[in-house]
Parts: sequence; structure tokens; C-alpha cells
Amino acid sequence: MKIYNIKDHLEYIDEVATLTQNEWGNKSLNDKEKEEKLKKKISKIKLFLNHPSYCKLILVDHDILIGFISIFPQDGEERTDLSPWYATMFVKEEYRGKGYSKLLNDAILKEAKKRGFKKIYLKSDLKNYYEKFGAKQIGLLENGEKLYSIDL
Repeated sequence: MKIYNIKDHLEYIDEVATLTQNEWGNKSLNDKEKEEKLKKKISKIKLFLNHPSYCKLILVDHDILIGFISIFPQDGEERTDLSPWYATMFVKEEYRGKGYSKLLNDAILKEAKKRGFKKIYLKSDLKNYYEKFGAKQIGLLENGEKLYSIDL
């Protein structure tokens, strides 16, 4: 089991983009629209690879992608005054419940500290999930999601 920065393993970028689109993307798109979205997502990941407030870590076991997590400079239209953002924690369904999200969480927080961040923000509608990783609710967004911060 290894955690890598995706910029060092671009062979996983298509799968990460597809999983991201399937999890958080518009489900009503037709195949052509999905393909266009995926191309844009891949381009965006590549564009941000060297941005100081962007990082995408992937968890791999024997060349199989298990999950990923990110730091984004921004996450959404609301609260653009806050940065950086903890985002896109994802573990494939068949690997859930085995502690992999904790591995990803620990790795991204370590990376954020290494980059000199003192605090990182996240938004979620999950109940009592991110608190176990040290997140403290600091507000509520207009869409009903909770706004959290994690001190590093």
C-alpha cells in the first residue's frame, strides 16, 4: 500500500477523473457531455499540478487505485475568502470500512503542514464524519453543507 502524488503517477489520472465525475458530477449528462467533462477535469488537474495550494494524493495497492484525496485552492463559489481546501476524499466502495480514509486523511494533512499551511477548510453534508479527523464546524453554507476547519 503506497500513497503518491498524482503528478508522479499520471497513469491514474483518467481513473481519478472518472471516479470524481461519477461521485460528484452531474448525473444527467449524456455520454458525449460526460466525455467532455472528463477531458476538462483531466486538463484542470494537469494545469494545477504545480500550484502551491493544489495537491492530489492517490492510494495504490499493487497497481490498483484504492482512493484519493486533494487540497484545492478553492472549493465552490461560496467562501472564496478561505484557502486551502481539503477536498475529494474518495475510497472505492469495495475498499470502504478498512481504514483507508484515515490513511488518506493523515497523508493530506501531513502534506498541508509540509506546505506551511496552518489551517485547512472543508465542506460536507456528512454527519459526524470529519470530526473524527479533527475538523471543527465553523459555519453553515447557503446550500446546507457544514463548513469546517482543521488546525494543522
